[in-house]
Amino acid sequence: MADERIVSVGFLTQNDLNRLGATFDRHFQIVHDDLFADLISKLDQIEAEPFGTGVVLKPHPRH
Repeated sequence: MADERIVSVGFLTQNDLNRLGATFDRHFQIVHDDLFADLISKLDQIEAEPFGTGVVLKPHPRH
């Protein structure tokens, strides 16, 4: 695992994990203690819009 490159990090619900199935076993549970509150707040301020074959991220208009 040390030589594998991380390509994604995500916040998943139990429903997300259920949909991914039992073979998706490399997830780490976090305790809800607002450790990521600042990060979530910043992520909530971003909008993603289609752009060609990808997306463009930009500040939410209300901020």
